[in-house]
Amino acid sequence: MKTVVDKVGSRFEWMSRDEITEFQGAALRTSVARAARSPHYSAKFDELGIDPNDIRLTKDITRLPFTTKEDLRLSYPDKMLTVDREQVVRLHTSSGTTGKPTAIMHTQQDIDCWAELMARCLAMTGATSQDVFQNMSGYGMFTGGLGLHYGAERLGMLVIPAGPGQTARQIMLIRDFGVTCIHSTPSYFMHVAEKMIQDGDDPKPLGIERAFCGAEPYTEELRAKLQDLYGCRVYNSYGLSEMMGPGVAFECTYQDGMHVWEDAYLVEIIDPETLEPVKEGAVGELVMTTLRREAMPIIRYRTRDLTSILGGECRCGRKHARMARFVGRSDDMLIVGGVNVFPSQIEEVIMRNDWLGGNYVIQLAKQGALDKMTVKVEIAQAVFDGSLDNIRTKRDELANQVKDQVGFTVNVEVVEPGSLPASEGKAKRVMDER
Repeated sequence: MKTVVDKVGSRFEWMSRDEITEFQGAALRTSVARAARSPHYSAKFDELGIDPNDIRLTKDITRLPFTTKEDLRLSYPDKMLTVDREQVVRLHTSSGTTGKPTAIMHTQQDIDCWAELMARCLAMTGATSQDVFQNMSGYGMFTGGLGLHYGAERLGMLVIPAGPGQTARQIMLIRDFGVTCIHSTPSYFMHVAEKMIQDGDDPKPLGIERAFCGAEPYTEELRAKLQDLYGCRVYNSYGLSEMMGPGVAFECTYQDGMHVWEDAYLVEIIDPETLEPVKEGAVGELVMTTLRREAMPIIRYRTRDLTSILGGECRCGRKHARMARFVGRSDDMLIVGGVNVFPSQIEEVIMRNDWLGGNYVIQLAKQGALDKMTVKVEIAQAVFDGSLDNIRTKRDELANQVKDQVGFTVNVEVVEPGSLPASEGKAKRVMDER
């Protein structure tokens, strides 16, 4: 059954595969031609001898160069802009490791498109104008908060722009206004639940029906724990500032992969080493091209996020491609003693143990010439009796589970509830002191 409200304007949502392919070909031609107006792509195409008119079909995308985060930094502040500054109504920036930010600019048409995509995402989970939406994500230069805010308003929800932090106030607002939908990072949503439990409270009677979580990688085990604590459905959200922000891909009510809105984005999965397409269904790096961006079209952007495209069609009936849960980022992979490790592997083990809370930190240090990994994790408030003396056996079991997962011995420390720093934004899980 079609669930999206007519006023969202989502004529694209129920396209057939043939319609998607036809639309993408025309949209790609427009997007490449528009990109060629920018100083960055004009120079790049000239350097490589690329004529935008030669790009006719989606398969021609491989003839175009990749765009990287470094390209965006070097193009700062406006060398990727394709319209006059007077047409720009919104600017978002993100800081880089060198201190040089990346800047993404939008026309009003871009903002309207973003709101439509995001409203489409929310409606796909069953949310309607009858819902009350509390946004516990950051605002400002961070795109996450504003993206869902405008999408929820477009859908007609009552929106509470709470932002992150002030946990007691968040809980009060949820209760006082009958909040049914939440947007948060998974780590902060877990923190709110654990704070309630520490105070002798129970998250379930809050009445939250849906939570939209993204902005940081998290495991299926953490999702299951959140759903159990709150008694709600937790939906995966994916987006990045370079592609507008949230609204790139979202789960429907079946929670079986995230639907990528292919009317707005052309998706490729490549081997991050060879830069060649991976075999169908294989894990690789996600590469995206904007198809409806007016101010700053971006061609073949290397996201560094690792995922795969799921086969078959979703039971919901939408024909847009579905992405699997992200494995991690190619640049987030840790190399410990020559072994490749993703933080999500550690989280997966932690979340399988009910006697543990949701907060943890991975510390990396040198012990002589060798790498040493220490995992610090909080014990769950429900099983904490004021002493950690009786959990030695459980700690050893956890250490063995982690070793089985990553392939080498890891030092495990179990600490009291609330003793590790709580993150209100994106959780910082890794402290590399090597």
